[in-house]
Amino acid sequence: MPITEPYERTVDESIPTAHTAEQAGCPDCGGHVVTSDGETACVDCGLVLDDQRLDHGPEWHQYEEGNDERGRTGAPLTPARHDRGLTTDIGRYRDANGNELDGTKRRQLSRLRREHERGRLQSTAERNLAYGLGDVRRIVSALGLPTAVRDRSCTLFRSAQDADLLRGRSIEAIAAASVYAACRCNRLPHPIEEVGEYARCDTSGLSNAYRVLNRDLELPTPPLQPAAHVPRLAADLDADDAIRHRALTLARQAADAGLTNGVQPTGFAAACLYEAAREHGRWLTQAAVAEVADISTRTIQHHRDALCDADIR
Repeated sequence: MPITEPYERTVDESIPTAHTAEQAGCPDCGGHVVTSDGETACVDCGLVLDDQRLDHGPEWHQYEEGNDERGRTGAPLTPARHDRGLTTDIGRYRDANGNELDGTKRRQLSRLRREHERGRLQSTAERNLAYGLGDVRRIVSALGLPTAVRDRSCTLFRSAQDADLLRGRSIEAIAAASVYAACRCNRLPHPIEEVGEYARCDTSGLSNAYRVLNRDLELPTPPLQPAAHVPRLAADLDADDAIRHRALTLARQAADAGLTNGVQPTGFAAACLYEAAREHGRWLTQAAVAEVADISTRTIQHHRDALCDADIR
């Protein structure tokens, strides 16, 4: 029996647009439209209506050798490296399929790695940035600081280089000063002497570099309070929680009373810890507390007398 009527397909309106266009026909010649391999085209005139549609399926890759976990993307951008982590790593022993490479291929990859290391730093400024950020990461790792402080330290070092503060100054001093400045901005009680122990410069050079950063970059460094130094001193003196909490209370009440204005916060924190230990029956010597806080016993006596005169309870 001959077909007198053209075959009409029943299409739901909720399906994608490509199938709706197939029902409506070609907008140019009115011919039949078909969809094949993600491409919608007219079979009469060849007009392409839709192609290269988005594939929302999984696209996983394995980025590290020996790691079974797969991810859609690589590592995130980080300010801790001069290229923000967009470097290329050339493998050593296995290819992308996990097969072991032969000796000839290993030697070829070794030559490629050498040339890649030579060519990844394009200028002296970029070389100084890579060296300085490496020194920042070393100091942060030695101090056991969190990742947020590391990223802020690296950002400060970049800002110092952009402001041309490295000219005529030591890169090591600016790197250590960036770490100390990040600690100050995050209210972390790390003295400059503690940062100077891991810096590749003397303490005077570190202090000068920090003053330059603080002045030219206008750092938001709030003044440190004695209460911020109490936990570190209590840990060094092996004081229990009751003594530490009492010392924190004394330090905060003294700050509210205005006794900590213009004084060294470490010395006042040591005096609060000494007085708290006396109240709890643990007789810490002033010499032991002064040695941990790196101050004199006369400083502890002076601040303890100020606490007693103000009747801080």
